[in-house]
Amino acid sequence: MRRRQRPPPPDPRATQNARGSRATPRVLPLTDLPTALPAPPPRASLVRRVGALLYEGLLVVAIVFVASFLTLPLLSTGHARSPDTLTVPALPERVALFCMLFAVLASYFAWSWSGGRRTLPMKTWRLKLVLANGQPLTTKVALLRYLAAWIGPALALAAYGLLYRYGQGAHALWLIAFNFLWAFVDPERQFLHDRIAGTRIVQR
Repeated sequence: MRRRQRPPPPDPRATQNARGSRATPRVLPLTDLPTALPAPPPRASLVRRVGALLYEGLLVVAIVFVASFLTLPLLSTGHARSPDTLTVPALPERVALFCMLFAVLASYFAWSWSGGRRTLPMKTWRLKLVLANGQPLTTKVALLRYLAAWIGPALALAAYGLLYRYGQGAHALWLIAFNFLWAFVDPERQFLHDRIAGTRIVQR
């Protein structure tokens, strides 16, 4: 009977080369592991936004009063007959005054809303105005939000012009708050100007 020949023992060098040729998994250091993105700040409640809005309205009235007091004497060409007589400026002067106030408020809000800045009421109520992705507003977006905020007053003015001849002009006043009443029908309780500009008010 023939004796079976045992197979030769494996070459240690070949085994070592085979093991070295296998791809070893790469172990990432802890600093290279993906980290979870921070949670976005919560959206501010409607009560907080309305409270800051009322406070903001007081500041806007003060800004309009001071700006009108400084510029109205320069725009008015009429002279009162006595110190106790109030002279109403002519239509061109009133239009010029409105354009000046419009520009002053645009500058105020464009600067206060852009670059991560906040108005005094927003600081008091701990609110912050950001884009949908959480980034600060640019000046262009801030101006767009400011212009969109005039939709309600523009609708009120147009409705007043149509209803005044019928003696129903007072019914157009509620349209001034149209932008803010939009929050009751918006799915995310956003104001109309925030929906148009792609911004949101978050709680800080």
